[in-house]
Amino acid sequence: MDKLRFWRSMVMKKGLILILLLFLAGCTEGNPKKLDVNMYNPAGDSLGTVTVSEQAKGIKLEVNVSGLTPGEHAIHIHEKGKCEAPDFKSAGNHFNPEKKEHGLLHPKGAHAGDLPNLIVESDGKAKAELVAPQLTLKSGKTSLFTKEGTSIVIHEAKDDGMTQPSGDSGNRIACGEISLNKKGQKKAQDEKQ
Repeated sequence: MDKLRFWRSMVMKKGLILILLLFLAGCTEGNPKKLDVNMYNPAGDSLGTVTVSEQAKGIKLEVNVSGLTPGEHAIHIHEKGKCEAPDFKSAGNHFNPEKKEHGLLHPKGAHAGDLPNLIVESDGKAKAELVAPQLTLKSGKTSLFTKEGTSIVIHEAKDDGMTQPSGDSGNRIACGEISLNKKGQKKAQDEKQ
């Protein structure tokens, strides 16, 4: 009889542990810790990706793009997850949940979506690691996963770090939607063709 109780007790303990593990696994689902954002030009051509990953403080953006003009280009996180060509104005303004001024150099700045300039080499390629310390992939006010989504936009000129509202960075020449929805901008580009 004691052996029977022992085995029942063991089965129940293992069952409870299994249920607890399944529950904890379910709790970890939700926003990813890393995602790839596909970047497109106004013609709908793929320029590469920006890999966004959660860090201990903020997010890291690993930029790997090509097909751009050489030189410095502004790159920002924008407030809407829409990249409608040809001007990408559908992406809205810079992501700015704290209502600050624009510019990494501005004493009252910066927007959460303000990033250092991107350096494009003479072959039109850019590889860079940028950090946005105010942003997160987790839920909350500074999450990139807002109701309207967010996007990454590359501009034709560099960001001067001060001028309102976007650093005098010129036209938007590339855009990528930050979304949990895998369809993203490529679907929108395909529908236009």
